[in-house]
Amino acid sequence: MEPIFTNDAIVLGLLIVALTLVFVTASSEHPAAKRFYRYVPPLLLCYFIPALMHWPLGLISGGESNLYFVASRYLLPASLILLCVSIDFKGILNLGPKALIMFGAATLGIVLGGPVAVLLVTQVAPGLIPVTPEELWRGLSTIAGSWIGGGANQTAMKEIFQVDDDLFASMIVVDVVVANIWLGFLLYGAGISDRIDTWLKADNSAIADLRQRVEDYQQSVAKIPTTTETFLLLCVAFGGTALAHWGADLITPVMEQFRETLDRIRLNSLMSGFFWLIVIATTLGLVLSFTKARRLEGVGASRWGSVFIYVLVATIGMQMNLGEVLENLGLFAVGIVWMIIHVTILLVVARLIRAPFFFVAVGSQANVGGAASAPVVASAFSPALAPVGALMAVLGYALGTYMAYVCALLMQGVAV
Repeated sequence: MEPIFTNDAIVLGLLIVALTLVFVTASSEHPAAKRFYRYVPPLLLCYFIPALMHWPLGLISGGESNLYFVASRYLLPASLILLCVSIDFKGILNLGPKALIMFGAATLGIVLGGPVAVLLVTQVAPGLIPVTPEELWRGLSTIAGSWIGGGANQTAMKEIFQVDDDLFASMIVVDVVVANIWLGFLLYGAGISDRIDTWLKADNSAIADLRQRVEDYQQSVAKIPTTTETFLLLCVAFGGTALAHWGADLITPVMEQFRETLDRIRLNSLMSGFFWLIVIATTLGLVLSFTKARRLEGVGASRWGSVFIYVLVATIGMQMNLGEVLENLGLFAVGIVWMIIHVTILLVVARLIRAPFFFVAVGSQANVGGAASAPVVASAFSPALAPVGALMAVLGYALGTYMAYVCALLMQGVAV
């Protein structure tokens, strides 16, 4: 269905209006608003209102807009720089090894979930699957690449297993919709994380301590910014983004020269410009946190970084079209069962090691969503935690093709 509005100026205006309405009502003292937002986190609405504008309202469409590209390539690196500028390394180190354990559990959940989902759906409802078993496991290998790493890993699996273009397009739909549904649950969970931590019997004191340390620092340097200071903040954010793009443009062609070797050792992510963009932007922010640039927090560095993240959330939401589920029920059944297994493994491991829900959410999204949405989920808990999501997502890129290859072989074993 053709959207009513295709002009990106109009689409951006609608998204900003929607975000503003959410924040105005969320800060309202009206009893009804307070009751509503006690159960529905504002960030979840920032995500789902644009999704509803896409389908069923048909006002806008992610496929007809360049706003997601702009937000992910310009605003995301700028936000990572601003959110990393005031990072508290001691606080992050105090988070301990549970973050890495949960990241590993998330990866394991994807690797094992794929073959188990294929086995269950093909045995219980074989008529739902519209493709042959051979096509099924090959196509699903691209979802494994995306859910463990990112777009570069997904493309690598397409090439390795010779996935047909039409089948690949269907798999992308399943990938995006199922991952976005799970993102919605994570954003909701972030709003009730204390209750979930109680159920997990988790100790979230290190996360609370980091959040408090950052908030204390923000208050100690807070001031009303001058125009000059605002431009200095924007200079660091977008000058750093320009530097990150420049670095990515220089590094990517160099890596392309080693394509054969990188393909052989399954490090295709190193040929992705987006991978280097995120790595360089995050590194710049971390380096700047040791300089006087850290005082930019006083003039709103994390506040601007959060605004950029919310705009990104809205553009991610407008990508989701739940109506497409009806056209690929069998493939979506596999995707949803796959995601349920992934979540189950995460929660079991979290309960065993008493890991806070923050580690569950960020570990999962660093795999399933990658660098574009892992910082979003982390910042839903606190803007201070966004760098943790970015760093874990980079780890997902590094492992993506290796683990997706293992997952593909396991799916081949149960499908054929």
